[in-house]
Amino acid sequence: MADLKILLVEDDELFRLGLAVRLQQENDFKIVAEAEDGETAVELTNRHCLDLVLLDVGLPRMSGISACAHIKQQHPQLPVLALTSRSESSLINRLIETGIQGYCLKGIPAEKLILAIRSVVAGASWWDYTATQEIYSAFNHSIPIKENLINTLTKREKEIFQLMIEEKTDQEIANLLYISTATVRVHIHTILQKLKISDRHQAVLLFKQQLQS
Repeated sequence: MADLKILLVEDDELFRLGLAVRLQQENDFKIVAEAEDGETAVELTNRHCLDLVLLDVGLPRMSGISACAHIKQQHPQLPVLALTSRSESSLINRLIETGIQGYCLKGIPAEKLILAIRSVVAGASWWDYTATQEIYSAFNHSIPIKENLINTLTKREKEIFQLMIEEKTDQEIANLLYISTATVRVHIHTILQKLKISDRHQAVLLFKQQLQS
């Protein structure tokens, strides 16, 4: 299996060191470069072939939001996952506008962060539950909440969601979309998390509810 090449962007040296040590315990994770400010992060994305940028939002010289916007402009296919202690909805919405693939709060269990990294590298998105709650609470309450949830899915996630409600198995979905079953499982995990449901049965009920709305 090829290494997942990661750029780690964090201005707290001790936190960055601990995070790098933990991530590289994964056999296929490789920290190819590190940055402690936004300008350096943008420069490094132009110098290295990367699979993911793990980005703190509160950075010196150039903010994480500005850095993300520059990175996505220059490398639109490069996944960016934010890792920060801030969770206000205005910040999250600005990050979404940059095209970021995911958002995790610092303090997340290491296993979940690793799953989030694998999710965004596989083409899914990952939004921390606390963060999504901030977004949903700010939505216009005249719009049904379930519709808002479904609209948070990416194009690929909507394809898989449609096949889920058709009661296709993981293997059948993989065959239809020409992806691996492992990738299907990552997408389904993200879909269930984003829709705040626990299993496929609830996904079917949610879809029928949507049709009736």
